[in-house]
Amino acid sequence: MKTFRGTYTVMITPFTPFGDVDVAALRAFTDWQIAEGIHGLIPLGSTGEFLSLDDDEKALVAEVVISQAAGRVPVLIGTGAEDTREVVRLSRRAEKLGADGVMIIPPFYSTPTDDELVHHYKTVADAISLPIMVYNNPATANVDLKPPLVARLAEIDNCLYIKESTLEVTRVRDIIRLCGDRMAVFGGILGFESFVEGAQGWVAVASNVVPSEMARIFSLVADEGAIKQARELYLKYLPVIEFVGGHAYVAGSKALLGHMGFAVGHPRPPRLPLPAAQDVAARALVKTFDLAWRGAPIAAA
Repeated sequence: MKTFRGTYTVMITPFTPFGDVDVAALRAFTDWQIAEGIHGLIPLGSTGEFLSLDDDEKALVAEVVISQAAGRVPVLIGTGAEDTREVVRLSRRAEKLGADGVMIIPPFYSTPTDDELVHHYKTVADAISLPIMVYNNPATANVDLKPPLVARLAEIDNCLYIKESTLEVTRVRDIIRLCGDRMAVFGGILGFESFVEGAQGWVAVASNVVPSEMARIFSLVADEGAIKQARELYLKYLPVIEFVGGHAYVAGSKALLGHMGFAVGHPRPPRLPLPAAQDVAARALVKTFDLAWRGAPIAAA
């Protein structure tokens, strides 16, 4: 198993003007992310609109990113679903396609109990040999994986990582305290703050737009111990992080990329493109931070 560490982009899914998955853009985006120094990639997360893709599209996105990354960085596939059997199927498929791991949000409608959650993750873990990144996001999953429950999940052999997406940075401290080296923590909403508390990575939305800078924040803290310099870089880019940190994380990321010169299409309904006023703000951010698409031209699909 590869060891996961650093800033991982939870990738947008680019669409053509006709609303189909844009394979050429997805390949170009994958190459650009890696060239910019991102440490890992996670397609088919919430930012990738996984709930708005059909099964064939999910397989396509996973296959394209895995093949294009070609082992240059780890690729974890989001395989969350409401039905445990479906999570097993999606996770087995990800493994067959060559994924390095899977990221799994809890079932998000049934509000399972702690015992049901342990059973859910153990069932998936027993079906695959890939490492699992548990994803705690109570705002969307309707259940909260608190540190004592995370400690139980850490007893499952290949539940080795957690994306902790609350605003309680002390969760990072407590998970490390309770789990030791059995569970590595990745920040979700909070990056810099999580690194300072000992997180081994960050599953970031803002790195869709500024991958090198978000990766650098991690390296400064975790590898160089340059916390003051990291904090300065973090505060500099906080307007971008906040812009894609709220409800418009998909539409905001896509708008910023579009204004940078890389067309990735609109979100799929029920999500809508940014309202006019927010789109003006997106354009202003691109200008303020001198953001521009500097990747290779999109090749034919």
